[in-house]
Amino acid sequence: MRIFHCDHCDNLVFFENTHCIQCGHLLAFLPDLMEIGSLDPDGEDTWRSPHPAAQGRTYRLCDNYAGARVCNWAVDARHDETLCEACRLTTTIPDLTVEGHHAAWYKLEVAKRRLVYALLNLHLPVAPLTRDARGLAFEFLADAADRPPAVLTGHNGGVITINLAEADDAERERRRHALGEPYRTLLGHMRHESGHYYWDRLIDGTDRHDEFRARFGDEREDYQAALQRHYANGAPADWQTRFVTAYASAHPWEDWAETWAHYLHMTDTLETAAACGVSIRPRRSDEPTLAKVPSTAGTLASPFDRLIASWYPMTYLLNSLNRGLGLADAYPFVLSPPAVEKLRFVHDTIALVACPLPSEAFADTSAAPPS
Repeated sequence: MRIFHCDHCDNLVFFENTHCIQCGHLLAFLPDLMEIGSLDPDGEDTWRSPHPAAQGRTYRLCDNYAGARVCNWAVDARHDETLCEACRLTTTIPDLTVEGHHAAWYKLEVAKRRLVYALLNLHLPVAPLTRDARGLAFEFLADAADRPPAVLTGHNGGVITINLAEADDAERERRRHALGEPYRTLLGHMRHESGHYYWDRLIDGTDRHDEFRARFGDEREDYQAALQRHYANGAPADWQTRFVTAYASAHPWEDWAETWAHYLHMTDTLETAAACGVSIRPRRSDEPTLAKVPSTAGTLASPFDRLIASWYPMTYLLNSLNRGLGLADAYPFVLSPPAVEKLRFVHDTIALVACPLPSEAFADTSAAPPS
């Protein structure tokens, strides 16, 4: 995630902000510019931004901004849409007459908007299922006490369902412990389930399918039987030598989804680090550092190699900071060489349908871009 500044006073602002605390101007994310813009009134319900790239453009606030107050995105006023690009993806929301549901819905939308930002930033196809048969939709559903079974978080045919209970921090932590997971967040759920969606879009039936099976395994293995076996017996003893997480060992589809989520986890974190100007220059030469990747055969290392070279020292920094605060490791994972190659496959798959990652996505801002 990049760092943003108010267009009126240049004060630091953040992705979820709705007002600049220094000058008081209204703020909104402008998807057409991928920027947080400060806004000036330009009519009864339209706004203009002083951002140089927004000259001549007018905006309306998303209905979920002006009404439900669970959004802070804007809509191009030239279009008839009342909801922003992110909110149009949500097709089902919880019953807001139930206490706590509105706050939980807000948390889910915050996580979803961060996912959508990352997908747009990678130039991946993001279209609502209501407009595109191959599009994406989100359902945020709550368990009904008198109507089992419980809502299952998952993906099916472009629809990502998230159980509202996951927005309860205590309940999510309870589930994390029960399942023996090292990491469980709302954004992590969104990233994982989006991986299932993009497997359908980018792998199934394409010329990437054979290479997918060579790296991840044959997805024609019975999925339900594989999950039952995983929950009954756990991951194989050597899972860390081949997979990004224990759950990735359950089935090739889960391996892909976990690897996809991990890739988004890495690129988002490194983009934030670069935007904040993070650098690591240890006093000892044998400690991790963010340094230029050496050239090979007269050419610079690939963008993916640069990403990995930045990631290892970044996790060292993150975990060291957390331990200093008495917290669990921020990054409780170890990437084996086979797992790294699976991440490379995700990177290459995205590169085939999207623009290359910008140089700002790497913490090593001193490294020259690849030729």
